[in-house]
Amino acid sequence: MAIVEVKVPQLSESVAEATLLQWKKKPGEAVAQDEILIEIETDKVVLEVPAPSAGVLAEIVVADGGTVVAEQVIAKIDTEARAGAPAPAAAAAAPAPAAAQPAAAPAAAGGAKSDIAMPAAAKLMADNQLAAGSVAGTGRDGRVTKGDVLSAVAGGTAKAAVAPLVPAARPAAPALPQVAAPAGPADLGDRPEQRVPMSRLRARVAERLLQSQATNAILTTFNEVNMAPVMEMRKKFQEKFEKEHGVKLGFMSFFVKAAVHALKKYPVINASVDGTDIVYHGYFDIGIAVGSPRGLVVPILRNADQMSFADIEKKIAEFGAKARDGKLGLEELTGGTFSISNGGVFGSMLSTPIINPPQSAILGVHATKDRAVVENGQIVIRPMNYLAMSYDHRIIDGREAVLGLVAMKEALEDPARLLFDI
Repeated sequence: MAIVEVKVPQLSESVAEATLLQWKKKPGEAVAQDEILIEIETDKVVLEVPAPSAGVLAEIVVADGGTVVAEQVIAKIDTEARAGAPAPAAAAAAPAPAAAQPAAAPAAAGGAKSDIAMPAAAKLMADNQLAAGSVAGTGRDGRVTKGDVLSAVAGGTAKAAVAPLVPAARPAAPALPQVAAPAGPADLGDRPEQRVPMSRLRARVAERLLQSQATNAILTTFNEVNMAPVMEMRKKFQEKFEKEHGVKLGFMSFFVKAAVHALKKYPVINASVDGTDIVYHGYFDIGIAVGSPRGLVVPILRNADQMSFADIEKKIAEFGAKARDGKLGLEELTGGTFSISNGGVFGSMLSTPIINPPQSAILGVHATKDRAVVENGQIVIRPMNYLAMSYDHRIIDGREAVLGLVAMKEALEDPARLLFDI
């Protein structure tokens, strides 16, 4: 029997732990080399773990939902076995995780805290009325992980702290969407609830947003933009642009170009705070906020000042596809000197975006609507968009913020300015 270990790939320096999502193979099943066995979620990206060799999945060392670190062994492949005849290791791993629980005993005997539950695991145990010590841990030093609790609940191997109440029969409740969360012990009748742990990405987004509001002196300035010139130019060149570059000409490339135009005029908006220093960036890396099934992500357009309209549109389309498929790489989400958030695609009229640390400003773009405005003493209808720029008042004064947003407005209302950089 030749065993090959499946390990967690190398994580970035800023990522200490990751969470296993769902195994795509079961012990005893054949796997091909480079076939994806499981996905691992960090607080930034989802990583795929391929099979290092062809063979049979002999053992799953860490179950779904388990917390892991870089280079940790999570499974074993027998390169000489045949599918349908699992190796002895697989037979031992096949039963519910309770059968593998004694493996944590040596750590406990060595003085490790084998009955200590990780915060997420302790919360799940409390939610499911599980007594302390009723779930054996497979984490580091025998600690109980969220995956251990989920496995124990699913297998019915843990002891409840109190006997669950037997509910009276009630009419069937309307079904909720299927979410990977443990079923509650109590019947809530026609008022159902589900408790779903935050994903690592969602928890990280929450942490960074709180950090932003706690550490930045956030203020927002607003302005309105007549989008007619951009819309006319887009309509005029849309067909030729798409034939020439193979991508549609959208509005985001105009907003990116207008933002870079303003950042060049007012460099402090493109700067960041480092302790008591102001760091002025001589490059323009623009973050584009993108919604994904996993939550908000902000991939970066590197050196946006050197990109053409076509380059920007192609990159944004690529980011959107990768975000939907969970394929964005860590390097695509790291850094950035300024961000743009387009709530208009969802119909937002106005918002106050939150700065993405360590950046010092962010532009909020909203829905373009026909509105009544006054021009030369006359009331006319124009397609208007309200722009909102939140900025860190610690280093950006109102003058620079307002003039910076005005520069964006002027560039959008007269796109020729972008060609002559005026």
